[in-house]
Amino acid sequence: MANRYRCSACGNLTRFDVVTSRRTRAFHHYTVGGELQIEDETVLHEQVDEVTCRWCGTGVSVEHLDWATVDANGGAPAPGAPGAT
Repeated sequence: MANRYRCSACGNLTRFDVVTSRRTRAFHHYTVGGELQIEDETVLHEQVDEVTCRWCGTGVSVEHLDWATVDANGGAPAPGAPGAT
């Protein structure tokens, strides 16, 4: 399941630049013409390195929202949950 973020500086819930590092295993299949087709790619490890708000440009005010506290109606934190207003 993908991460969900909220910028506490501007209230953004929808637009973020996310930098990740991934280690993958993939089957590389080269056609007779020499074109590469990558098949059966598996993510072995993934790490989020940086998250920046696309609206205000800050990274220090971006919070990771726990899916257990996110309301199904629009992504706002459930009342009383961390990050709720």
